[in-house]
Amino acid sequence: MKKLLLFFALLSWPALAQRPASPRQLYPSLFEAVQLTHVYPDNKTFVDAVAQASPADIMRAYQEQKSRPDFALGSFVAAYFAAPTAATASYRSSIPGGLRHHIDTLWTVLQRRPDSTARAATASSLLPLPHPYMVPGGRFREVYYWDSYFTMLGLRESRRTPAIRHMVDNFAYLLDHYGFIPNGNRTYYLTRSQPPFFAPMVQLLAQAEGPPTLVRYQPQLLREYAYWMSGADSLSPGAARRRVVQMPDGALLNRYWDDSAEPREESYAEDVTAAQLSSQAPAAFYRHVRAAAASGWDFSTRWFGPDGQLGSIQTTDLVPVDLNCLLYYLETTLAQTYQLQGNKARAAVFQAAAQKRRKAVLAYCWDESAGWFQDYNLRLRRRSAIRTLAGVYPLSFGLATQPQADKVAAELQAHFLQAGGLLTTLSRSGQQWDAPNAWAPLQYLAIDGLERYHHPALARTIATRWVRLNAAVFQQTGKLMEKYNVVDTGLTAGGGEYPLQDGFGWTNGVLLTLLNRYKLPEK
Repeated sequence: MKKLLLFFALLSWPALAQRPASPRQLYPSLFEAVQLTHVYPDNKTFVDAVAQASPADIMRAYQEQKSRPDFALGSFVAAYFAAPTAATASYRSSIPGGLRHHIDTLWTVLQRRPDSTARAATASSLLPLPHPYMVPGGRFREVYYWDSYFTMLGLRESRRTPAIRHMVDNFAYLLDHYGFIPNGNRTYYLTRSQPPFFAPMVQLLAQAEGPPTLVRYQPQLLREYAYWMSGADSLSPGAARRRVVQMPDGALLNRYWDDSAEPREESYAEDVTAAQLSSQAPAAFYRHVRAAAASGWDFSTRWFGPDGQLGSIQTTDLVPVDLNCLLYYLETTLAQTYQLQGNKARAAVFQAAAQKRRKAVLAYCWDESAGWFQDYNLRLRRRSAIRTLAGVYPLSFGLATQPQADKVAAELQAHFLQAGGLLTTLSRSGQQWDAPNAWAPLQYLAIDGLERYHHPALARTIATRWVRLNAAVFQQTGKLMEKYNVVDTGLTAGGGEYPLQDGFGWTNGVLLTLLNRYKLPEK
């Protein structure tokens, strides 16, 4: 590992682009007033709005007008900002046409054109991307990092390889310009990433275009790795720095992290209110909340203290099993790129790093008595007691032993499997990443992991139940949803900081993949 860290220290990356200002930075005091008084019901609306004048002119007008007796904040905002509109508002699905037709049509609805000059032209929070891309749908009007991998699975099934290549090239562009892949291509996401699925994306594209694809994206894969491992060379056992931690035995693992300790701009009012109810210092609370958003699991009792409440959130204290499986896969992919180049020495360095990480994940995250992979609490120096579907990642990415996989399969069958698929956790908290909710990416990863470790019957059962639920909701509503209730399948999924969203990129991708893999009926 020392050789690997020295390697990164010696790298000379091109200069990164200057990070553009976020809405809160552009519109101080106005931003807080708009978000805290709920000019828009959803805080994300304002940060996605398009300014109709320069920020300087808007702030000058605000300072001049805000003290007038007849000043109306809502009217002012409406005059100076254009609220985003739903791109799918005019789309009407055809239920008789079936799921495959619906998904194939939605690719064109969810695709966005290149927007390389968008920010300069519109004063938007959007980070320009040079190639077409897919958005999830609903209120999510930009590309999202980990969502995109599961959307790409569907694009593969639809034989849309150029669309996959465009999305991978966009993520490579973000790595080259900002040094990492943000949560989404918005200025207010420039303090955090998401689960690092870039290596699986590149591997997916390589399946269609051949091994040279892996080598072509090697520079960006290295940059992704450097982002996650930044600061590793200055740690001591038991210490943590940003996204990397050194375990008590010296092993290096990672955690989720956001560089800001302020309320999230897209959920500003919610965060301010929640912080007032927490016993934690506001900065610590916001850091944990933002780290949970970086995980994609916002929110879940997975990240909470023993009381199971948001106020006790402790995300940065936890070493997540899923994150470290993804970084293991990134390390093995980098080793593969060097093998393809004939650089055996560099390949061996990354392969050794991967094996050290695997050993650490098995040592710190495997609970033999529970038969499950769990997150590790750094502060308490013990595994978390919360069992979540993140425990399937070691199967999905090949870290588990066969006996461990057999125990995970048994636990899935006994506790997680429900009428409509697999629960996200066994906790009913009202949070959207808890029971009774289920999400397409976790269903796919569980199914893939079970197939990999020779449990095809259970994999098929999960796939069949999930597809049947998706199809039933589609027959009733004409929509594919962001998440589903797999316990009370006649009810919609709840929780979260916003209404249930439809569209929906990763649901479409996973559903089409499972329909084709298992030759399942559309109804």
